[in-house]
Amino acid sequence: MTRPVLSAIHHVAIICSDYARSKQFYTQLLGLTVIAENYRQERDSWKLDLALPNGNQIELFSFPNPPPRPSKPEAQGLRHLAFVVDSVAEFADYLTQNDVAVELIRIDEFTGKAFTFFQDPDGLPLELYQR
Repeated sequence: MTRPVLSAIHHVAIICSDYARSKQFYTQLLGLTVIAENYRQERDSWKLDLALPNGNQIELFSFPNPPPRPSKPEAQGLRHLAFVVDSVAEFADYLTQNDVAVELIRIDEFTGKAFTFFQDPDGLPLELYQR
């Protein structure tokens, strides 16, 4: 099978310990533009989508009392690195064929786009995100 191409980084997700402080830091201090801000009541969590001038994005999340990050569960710090692909299913198949475990493909509740997660050899969470 021909290797599919990773074409870009879609977003970097960060879990913060203090949502208001982090929102101020990324929007006011760093000057990132707010794309969307959503409160997820079932998780008591804010999700703030931010744009960099070149179109790359940062997702800023809050969770109640996040533990410091070793790797899992979701915690303060880097959450995952996402790659844009033409076909999540095709790339997931490619990874599976190369002995990389891939989670089930899901649909983003806010964008309607397909995505899935896998890990690098050190357990860093990586995401494939539909173009």
